[in-house]
Amino acid sequence: MWQARIPGAMLAAVLLLPVACAHATDPVAPVAAPAGWGAAQLMQSLAQVKSSRARFVEDKYLSIVNTPLHYTGGLAYTAPDRLEKRTETPKAESLVLEGDRLTVENAKKQRHVVQLAEYPVVRAFVESIRSTLAGDLQTLNRYYQVSLSGTPAQWRLLLVPSEPSMQAVVREIRITGTRTHVGGIEIIEKEGDRSVMTITEVAP
Repeated sequence: MWQARIPGAMLAAVLLLPVACAHATDPVAPVAAPAGWGAAQLMQSLAQVKSSRARFVEDKYLSIVNTPLHYTGGLAYTAPDRLEKRTETPKAESLVLEGDRLTVENAKKQRHVVQLAEYPVVRAFVESIRSTLAGDLQTLNRYYQVSLSGTPAQWRLLLVPSEPSMQAVVREIRITGTRTHVGGIEIIEKEGDRSVMTITEVAP
């Protein structure tokens, strides 16, 4: 089944928007946020970004291997719901999300299509990123307990799954950024494996 063939961490990683470089685990500076600033205001700001492109570096830390798996490639986002990840190393692969359809193509040009309606856990992964990029707090709240820390200049969004099916896979998702740019995403899985991506924006 496709749920077994498409790891959750990989699915989440493809949904990252291209933005300024930062590390997902960098601490948020202890600076007071301005009065009236919160998750709703952050979402309003993120919703202003209509398209962007970037380079990414991703490291996956798995309990079954001694060193992290290392990936590089390119990302693209077009509002409101198109996200693309093209992995270049260690091997070519592309993932494209358009609406509720996820298309995966490997180095041999073999293509597979996943309908998100058939996979609730995959949909929850998708919405963790897509709804953040779209500034859709209502949908984020449907799938996660959402908390925000930091300031507009350096913030961290913590997403804790609220549905049992997602809780069985992921412990939490940490999204960090500065103003309207997401700088990194760290996915911590239930069993302790994790995926960390850093992103560098490039000119259109």
